[in-house]
Formats: sequence, structure tokens, C-alpha cells
Amino acid sequence: MSEVGLPAVSERVRSLHARMNLDEKLAQLVGYWVDQGDDLVAPMAGEMATSTKYEDATVHGIGHLTRVYGTRPVDPVARAAWLWGEQRRLQEETRLGIPAIVHEECLTGLAAWKAATFPTPLAWGASFDPVLVEEMGRLIGESMRQLGIHQGLAPVLDVIRDPRWGRVDECIAEDPYVVGTIGTAYVRGLQDAGIHATLKHFVGYSASRAGRNHAPVHAGPRELADVLLPPFEMAVRDGGVRSVMNSYAEIDGVPVASSDELLTGVLRERWGFDGVVVSDYFAVAFLHTMHAVAEDLGAAAALALAAGIDIELPTGDAFAAPLADAVRDGRVEESLVDRAVLRVLAEKEELGLLDATFDEPPTEIDLDTPAHRDLAQRLAAESVVLLSNDGILPLELPANARIAMIGPNADSPEALMGCYSFVNHVLAHHPDVPLGLELPSLAGALRAELPDAAIDVVPGCAVEGDDASGIPEAVAAARAADVAIVVVGDRAGLFGRGTVGEGNDVDDLELPGLQRRLADEVVKTGVPTIVVVLSGRPYAIGWALSGASAPAAVLQAFFPGEAGGAGIAEILSGRTAPSGRLPVSLPRSAGAQPYSYLHPILGGPSEITSADSRPALPFGHGLTYTSFEHVHLTAPAESETDADFTVVVEVGNTGSRAGVDVVQLYARDVYASVTRPVAQLVGYARVPLEAGERAVVRFHVPAGRLAFTDRRGVRIVEPGDVELWVGPSCEERDTSATMRLTGPTHDVTASDGRTVAVAVETGVRA
Repeated sequence: MSEVGLPAVSERVRSLHARMNLDEKLAQLVGYWVDQGDDLVAPMAGEMATSTKYEDATVHGIGHLTRVYGTRPVDPVARAAWLWGEQRRLQEETRLGIPAIVHEECLTGLAAWKAATFPTPLAWGASFDPVLVEEMGRLIGESMRQLGIHQGLAPVLDVIRDPRWGRVDECIAEDPYVVGTIGTAYVRGLQDAGIHATLKHFVGYSASRAGRNHAPVHAGPRELADVLLPPFEMAVRDGGVRSVMNSYAEIDGVPVASSDELLTGVLRERWGFDGVVVSDYFAVAFLHTMHAVAEDLGAAAALALAAGIDIELPTGDAFAAPLADAVRDGRVEESLVDRAVLRVLAEKEELGLLDATFDEPPTEIDLDTPAHRDLAQRLAAESVVLLSNDGILPLELPANARIAMIGPNADSPEALMGCYSFVNHVLAHHPDVPLGLELPSLAGALRAELPDAAIDVVPGCAVEGDDASGIPEAVAAARAADVAIVVVGDRAGLFGRGTVGEGNDVDDLELPGLQRRLADEVVKTGVPTIVVVLSGRPYAIGWALSGASAPAAVLQAFFPGEAGGAGIAEILSGRTAPSGRLPVSLPRSAGAQPYSYLHPILGGPSEITSADSRPALPFGHGLTYTSFEHVHLTAPAESETDADFTVVVEVGNTGSRAGVDVVQLYARDVYASVTRPVAQLVGYARVPLEAGERAVVRFHVPAGRLAFTDRRGVRIVEPGDVELWVGPSCEERDTSATMRLTGPTHDVTASDGRTVAVAVETGVRA
């Protein structure tokens, strides 16, 4: 039996494995969705759900219990009591007495009733703050641990390639370094709390044709190696992640769930991953039903198991009876089953399950403490991006000012939440159930922030649809106000229920429904107007950023979570200065997609085409209420291709109030053996400065940040000139330098033992 990718398996695990018969082994390789019934929260769950009764499915034990808190609104204390009892039953009534791993979604916080809901991952990217994201991951993990949960299905490390894709709000950024550093921070936080993180979706899911969910991916090997794989590699090597989930995608005709090249060759043999690979829900069965590379479920199980999938989630459609038949009739070697079982048992031992007792379930559980809410608000405020501002912000209002809050998202708590929040993912199926947590809308939060102002709320129109009957009332409210705040954007949901989220892909990037018309009509009143976009994807809103018909200011907030209203309100009032930066280019149009700032020369504007690919605003853009300068960038004249180099830049707050600058260090490989991006982020740092204060920022950059895949298919660092600059976005150079990488071409291998992370030092001086 191959031992590739096996952890250091203890004698206890080997002894336990040696006692198992085939049925007991296969029981450890599947999950069971105890609550799955009429209220389906996953795609195709109804047609794929097993008909096996729970008692029968667990007679030999069970590998995972699927979403026991996250499928429907259940009281956490009551559910914990049930779970503790069920784990005792598995210990006492099955021959081997092995408890189950309990897994839950935790992308925006634990997806359970009454649990805190944090900003969506796209907001993490906008914050450029891995430290705060790590703290958030730790808080989420502590809540999960209280409830007897062991594994979280997050973070999503898909690099954004096309904003038309519905799952953009689950992603962190279009830059693989930002995705990798922030995603790895989340992994560290969650796993510090004793919860195993699960990277998804490995790999290529976000690069689908035309931004369609489950569509084919035709990424070349260089795009795969240089853009899509690095965030996963960082989380494996730097974060020590314990679980990985496969992508639904097929890449150049090969479904990832059947790719031993990716799931074993890259993940385990090249990177040294020794954890457990779980299937995305129903992905093993999809090899038969959707990809048609397996003639039946037994063949699908054989392909997935051989490729490197260890656990089938959410249920045992293929890894239970169909796989048992395939092993017994000789179509699948039992050694492949043994390999997966040893990994699963090692994970259970690592989680403490083999020694766990379940005598005292928690009797009091607070999943939304003041600490949760405080961090949720801090991250929400950090993630708000000020796109434009003619000076109206921060608000300076007369006493007893009147504010018109207009738009479908102005007074909607749900508009603050992403697709995988419990509110939008599950409670949408239970309209009579209360939200279970304090969730003020933006209008409610602004009333608390500005108690002396009179705030009138008029929706004007819905997020979707063509009913314009409410627009005249909205216009009248604006005319009667000192300032109008128009709150537009998305409503997250799944598979046609909403405007963004899993399965809610689009073929244009205009604001849904009549929302642009509503904003235009309010601006025409001449009343100072601020547009706030609450969305899960960037929209083509170039019309709102300049020109006579543009509003006075535009704020972008990517689903900022339960305290998002308060976070935006403190930005509007000026109590906090905005510090968010665009983690994804703001698109010019749907027709200009897919677009990435990481494009070569031919991917930019050109005199030989009439089509303009440039975005309305670039990656990294974000304004604040003060001004910063970047000067005196220095770098060594030369550095070896296999060494680190240090870049130093001076940052100054030249405005009249405190603020946080996101210092962005970019590089360009001037000439290379294959085409390279015109700009590549190689370092970033959040630097808080008082008015007039200055800081020296030192970026310690491994040359591996400039690695790329050469014509042989090998990742290398090549000698040659490199341009370096710091500026407020990828397109602006405030201060720059040139250095030369010297020495031979360096082949980057796992044996280097070095990461592609960047260490940052800030030295503040007057």
C-alpha cells in the first residue's frame, strides 16, 4: 500500500485499522446528513440524497456528521445535547466505538442559528488585514469547539477571474498573494482554536468559462501553476491546513475529483500535504451524473478514491454500497480504501476523538458575544472602500439635519449578509423564524450613529424587477432632505434566489433591476447624494464615479456582516476614516471580462483594437479622509535569484487627520522568457498614521515572489531587471526603483524549504 501523503500514523491507529472489516472501513469514509429533508440548502441535494436510514447508515460507525447545526434553525443548547448523546451512542453501540467528525460551513462565521456573522471573504480582501482575519478565525473556531464541531468548510481560496461568477463574494481577491496571505491567516486562526480548516475549492473552480457555475475550465498549465495554485500552496506549507476539498470543475476535460495529478501529485507529493481530502458535496457522484467519466457510482468511487479523495460528503452515495461492491468484485483494490481510512483515523486521533468523552454537553452557549460583535464591526469598517468623494464625506450636517435613506438595501438587514450566512443560506427557507441575533440595517445603524438627524427611509424600487412605481416617492424624499444616501446592490441567495451567490451567475454587470435609474433620478434633484453599494460582486458603475451626473460620493461595501451597518455608519459620520482597498478591479463592462490586473502587455489597452479592457477603477484603489505620500523607495542594485531582498519606502500622512494607509509594493519583470504581468503585488502593509506622522516600511521579499512557470513547466526565478514601485493602486507609481536579479536561473522546488510570504517591518518616526 502506498504511504504517500500519510501522516505519521500511530501504532494505536494501525491497531484500530487492523481490527476493521470492509463495512467498518467504508463507514469511516462517508458522511451522513441527519437533518436533510424537505428544506434543502444544497444544490441537487434532493435528487442525490441517500435513502438509507440513519440507524442503518451508522451501524458500523460513521466518518462525518454533516451540518447538524447548519441545515435548519435548531437551538444550539438543545442540539448540543442531542449531539453529545449521539456521540455516546456511536461509542457504546458500534463495535469499534469511534465517534464522528462533525463539520459545518463557517465562511462568514459559523453557519448556525444565533451565531455571529462576519463580513464575507471579499470584504476580508478589501481590508488587506490578515491579522484581524486571523483573530476572526480564532473566534469562529472557539464557537465551533463549544458545540462539538471539529471541521470547518472554509476558507475559499479561489482566485477571482470573472466577476460574473456568482460565488465571487465567497472569494478574497483577484490577486493570488492577497488570497494566500489572508486565507492562510484564517486557517491559522481557526486551527489555533482546535478546528480543522478545509481549503476549497481545489482547484480552478473560479476560472470557468463565461463565469458560469460548474462550467468547464480551460486554464493553461501556466495560469494554473502561477495564479490558481499558489494560495493553496501557501495555506498547506505556511498554514499547515489539515483538510482540502476538491473543486467541482473539470480542467481541460479532466474532472478534478478524478485527478491524481492534482490531488496526489501536486497536493501530497509536491507540497507534502498529509491531511484529509474531502469531496465537495456530491462531487464523487457527479463523476457519473454530470461529467460522465464513470459508468456508475462504483466506478465514480474508484476514480475518486484512486485520485486521492478520502471522504465522500455529504453522504455515502458512492463510497458506501457501490464502493463495497466494487471492492468485493475486485474492481477496486482494498489497499486504496485502507490508505483513506488510515488518514481519517489519524485525523480523528489528532482531533482527540479517540479519547473523547461526551458526558456533559454545554448548558449555556453564547455564539454572538460582545467580542464577536466588536471584531465584526472593526473588520466591516476596515473593509469599506471609498471609491469617490467630492468632499461631502465625512458628513458635516447642520443640527436636526434631514437624511433621505433611499434604495432597496437601505433598511434591509439581509442585504448585509453573504450567500453562506445562515440568514440567507438557511433562514430564507424559514421566513417565520426570527433572525436569532442583533442585525441592524444600515438605516438603523445610522440612526444610532447620528441620533440628532431625522432619517426618512424610502425603498424606491426592489433589488430586482422593473416596478418603478416607488421612484417618485424616493425623489420627493430626496428633495425634502439635506442629503440623500442611496443604498443599492445585491441580495445574496442560491440558484436563482437572489442576484449573487452560488449558482447566481450573470451575463451583465449592471446593477440589478432599476437601481441605476433610481440613483440617477435622485442625483438629478440636485440634493447632495451618496451612493452606497452593498454587494457580493463588483458592478460596472463607472457612470457613478465621474461626470456631471455622478453622485457626490460612492462607497463600496462587500456584504459586511451583522455589524456592517454600524461599520458603514461610522465611516459616513467620520468617526472612522475609510481604509479599504479594492481587492478586485471595478469592471468597465461585462464585455470586458474576464479581466485581471495581472495581465501581460497584450491584455491592456491598445491602438489596434477598439475594445477597452481597462477597469473603471484599478485593483488596490481606495480613498480616505486624509492624504498620504510615498517617497524614497530604495532597493538593492542587485540580488541573487535564490535570495531575499529588502525594499524600503517612507510613508507620510500629509493631511489634517489620522488615517490608515495600505502601502502596496508592486513589481514588474521587465523582460522574461515568457510574458509576465505589467504589475504584480509583492507586498502590502496597513500603516496607521496620525496627521503629520511618517513611517519607514521595510518589505523583506523572497525572490520566489517573482517566480513563474517556464517553457519546461518548471517554476523558476529568472535573472534580469525588475521594476519596483509603491503607489495607491496597481496603476499608480508614487515612488519607484529598479533592481537586477543576478545569478543562474533558480528552479523553485519544495526542497528550498522557503515560503513566498513577505515579512514587513514598520518603523514610525516623527
